Amino acid sequence: MKKFITRLFLALTLAVPAIGLASEAVKVEKANIDLHNKQSLQRGAKYFVNYCMGCHSLSMSRYNRVAADLGLTPEQVQKNLIFTRTDGELTKVGELMKNGMTAKYGAEAFGNAPPDLSLEGRLRGGDWIYTFLKSFYKDPTRPLGVNNTVFANVGMPHILWELQGMQELQHEEAPAEGAHAAANAHAEPKLVLSQPGKLSPTEYDRMVLDITNFLVYVSEPGKLHRQAVGIWVVLFLLVFIVVAYFLKKEYWKDVH
Repeated sequence: MKKFITRLFLALTLAVPAIGLASEAVKVEKANIDLHNKQSLQRGAKYFVNYCMGCHSLSMSRYNRVAADLGLTPEQVQKNLIFTRTDGELTKVGELMKNGMTAKYGAEAFGNAPPDLSLEGRLRGGDWIYTFLKSFYKDPTRPLGVNNTVFANVGMPHILWELQGMQELQHEEAPAEGAHAAANAHAEPKLVLSQPGKLSPTEYDRMVLDITNFLVYVSEPGKLHRQAVGIWVVLFLLVFIVVAYFLKKEYWKDVH
């Protein structure tokens, strides 16, 4: 038991610096997450089931819970968000958000089975997801023809390329001489849109933000309710402080 604890401690000690270095190596854009924007969450749910759910499940979420939180009726969910079948019948609203891809098929097609994204919002964070979906670029050396600046050698296709278009990675050359030569010697690569897609960059950014917003919500749906309850708790405490103050004065008036 002592050996196990010692090994676990050493593993965690070595892992922490590695995690820190990995997070510093990737610069992510700020995603303005707004879990109270139900229209954004509804659009994100629609985009996810249309473009992402063919490979990625949300096995910890149920359609009816998503419908209740996002202000959708069961009929709207059945018509617009459910495209899978369970035991030969159309998946019901009360079932989990799973796709039909088996882990075996996913591993054969992509090298690794596509992960379940139920907790991706908590694991990676909204900023990471938002930046990742914007950072695919053309790379003929990769099996699927694309790579990603946030997740190097990622084993998934750029499923949104028709909407975003195709980007290329350009490396800016540092000047041969001059005061800023040393500072620019390690200039970061730049993504340049070489083939426009169906959406403008602004429209694509909004779409990606909607998907990110939805995944952050899915990873912790109770957060919406906690925030609503938290407001009432704070108001109660403020009222209680006033009552407690006057009660204290009443108790101590005879002493003074």
